[in-house]
Amino acid sequence: MGKSFNELGRALKDLIKDMNSDASNSRSFREERYNNMKISMDPASDPQPHVIIQIAVSEAKYSLTTQQRLTGSLGPDERYISRWFARVGVMDSLKEAWKDMANKDKASIDSQDLEDIDELKKKKKPDDKDNYNR
Repeated sequence: MGKSFNELGRALKDLIKDMNSDASNSRSFREERYNNMKISMDPASDPQPHVIIQIAVSEAKYSLTTQQRLTGSLGPDERYISRWFARVGVMDSLKEAWKDMANKDKASIDSQDLEDIDELKKKKKPDDKDNYNR
């Protein structure tokens, strides 16, 4: 099983901390900026496999097939994302999470369709059938 979003977020945060620990600007690095980082996916709004990353007030969506940014921007933090994608297991975990979420989303849509059909059947009057035949 792949890593959870929390584990993936922790791995990204660790990468950012590691890259800044050796940097000449390590004194100005604010680790707390990354405490509320969020990683998510939304198959309902976009069927293309993607991951959404939020850091502070910035948000960007990346393709899981091309690893390119689709929308938004993370500003200077963009430079960390391609290195994070290249880490062992990250892309596999993201793709597995996408499949799980897409399947759950499809299942919820299917069950909603069945509920809608059942609701329509309940509302249908017995003589409506005759009106369709005319």
